Amino acid sequence: MPLDIDWQGVFPAIPTQFKEDYSLDLPATKSHLEALLDSGIHGMIMLGTIGENCSLALDEKVEVMKAGVEVCGGKIPVLTGVAEFTTANACATARAAEEAGIDGLMVMPGMVYNSDARETVQHFRTVAAATGLPVMCYNNPPVYRVDITPEMFQDLAEVETIVCIKEASGDVRRVTDLFNALGDRYKIFGGLDDTALESIMLGCTGWISGLVDAFPRENRLLWDAAMAGDYQRALEIYRWYMPMLHFDSHPKLVQYIKLASAEMGFGTETVRPPRLPLVGEEREEALAIIRKCAETRPA
Repeated sequence: MPLDIDWQGVFPAIPTQFKEDYSLDLPATKSHLEALLDSGIHGMIMLGTIGENCSLALDEKVEVMKAGVEVCGGKIPVLTGVAEFTTANACATARAAEEAGIDGLMVMPGMVYNSDARETVQHFRTVAAATGLPVMCYNNPPVYRVDITPEMFQDLAEVETIVCIKEASGDVRRVTDLFNALGDRYKIFGGLDDTALESIMLGCTGWISGLVDAFPRENRLLWDAAMAGDYQRALEIYRWYMPMLHFDSHPKLVQYIKLASAEMGFGTETVRPPRLPLVGEEREEALAIIRKCAETRPA
């Protein structure tokens, strides 16, 4: 039997804030966390893609994890991303997360090397065995070039600590395929902002969101309308939101979401190189979308 967990609802993927010299800005990170917590989100993901996981050293990751645990104080689940080049390093990060008081892991396939099905299953088995924490498997083949298929999740079903799937393939048909193949073995979360409403309507019980970092109130309106079955209201909000939700599937999603958040008063645009903040026409086009949405936000 899988571990019993209470994960459901909107889980923001939290941006990691940096000072101008690229060192961690933990007070600014905590301030953003507090604002999101006050808005009524249901859980948090530290150090996902938007948290610039692969740009931090392990000791820095631990500091960010502890900041999330401190701010949330047990009120909601706090997960952390595990994105490493090797399975051994992923296990070390998982153990560090457990020691830091994290409630669960969002584990990605090994970075850079595109593992085959056998290798991918072994990676998740090994990382899951490194701690007693519950694990969410992050499937995002457009970005990580590794597809964790329903058949692979059947192979992993005997691993009791693997409890949840973050489905971010961009193909909403996969949500139904997962339910048909796996029943209720795993909790399934939508993992891509611009397929969120479709994913919820197809049975996902959670949403890992990026644009909630900038628009927590409106994000909550969308979630609550969908949960109430008021799909007409949810669709109105979703159509308003969609120009920004597309940011989440852009290669520069970190820069776009940090720009949107900064424009709405949360944190700064500073990212660690090789990422650089948006400039010129690209930045102006993004700002035009953000500002129009801010001006026309739903009541």
